[in-house]
Amino acid sequence: MTDQPRPDVLPEVASWLRRRSWTAADRPVEHLLAAKRAAGPDGTVSVVLPALDEEPTVGEIVTRIREELMERLPLVDELVVVDSGSVDRTAETARAAGARVVHRDDLLPRVAAAPGKGEVLWRSLLATSGAIVCFVDADLREFDPALVSGIVGPLLTDPGIQLVKAMYDRPLETQGAVVPAGGGRVTELVARPLLNLHWPQLAGFVQPLGGEYAARRGLLERLPFPTGYGVELGLLVDALEEVGLDALAQVDVGVRHHRHQDGQALGRMAATIYRTALERLDRSHRLKASADLVRPLLTQFDRDPESSGFTAHTHPVSSLERPPMRTVPEYRQRRAFP
Repeated sequence: MTDQPRPDVLPEVASWLRRRSWTAADRPVEHLLAAKRAAGPDGTVSVVLPALDEEPTVGEIVTRIREELMERLPLVDELVVVDSGSVDRTAETARAAGARVVHRDDLLPRVAAAPGKGEVLWRSLLATSGAIVCFVDADLREFDPALVSGIVGPLLTDPGIQLVKAMYDRPLETQGAVVPAGGGRVTELVARPLLNLHWPQLAGFVQPLGGEYAARRGLLERLPFPTGYGVELGLLVDALEEVGLDALAQVDVGVRHHRHQDGQALGRMAATIYRTALERLDRSHRLKASADLVRPLLTQFDRDPESSGFTAHTHPVSSLERPPMRTVPEYRQRRAFP
């Protein structure tokens, strides 16, 4: 990240943004291949695509990863699509494009599968063997393999990094119109306020709910996985508690194009994410914590057209409340309350 955060960003977050935010171009693929060879077994990479009825897009994603990052450049060792019950030709399309396809229900069959993306990601650890596991949503359009190499890069080159999130612009594309920064509505309305208020160390993540991230298997196997849409927030918060902020990073991969959901679906997603946050606050005995543990600031991000990086802007979150009017002496006098 090339831009300097404003001084009202937490000093710890400002320092993290300077040291743990990069672009995909910062690590050329040739450099990553050398680091991968030097790492030996610790440099093996598995890419997982969780998929549910993604026939229109999954084939192109698999093809680009296979051709660019497995055949042309041997960066990815394993490419697995975990199908969570598609009724279209997702499985056949992914298999024809070169992925190994595994059905969710065939992984750990003694445990009845729950619906949800997090369930698929959790079970995918049983279907993969790489020391580094990279998750990629299967609904992406105009897919660029640099998304994978970008977020895997810090894990290959820095043994202190444990988890890397992709950051990107999310245009809202609906009914023929494009709103450049209109995507990520649940992020801006639910996840970002929750993280800023309760886990301010994570305020520097541009896309905390993004489905594209990579982590060391040793970390993922120690973390609980919420089974639904709360999985991204849950993993991020739990990773912070497990390994600390300095082991987390993000990489700018440009623009992410994907399918957008309707308002009701977003509402269900928001409720799940909110409940995931509440469970973690309760688990850490912070639900009844005093107000001084809540950071009343909200850090948001805009793409800077001059530098092409992200710029942080921090705003106060008002918590001022007025007392019931009947307790105000002037009002009581006016209304002749006893």
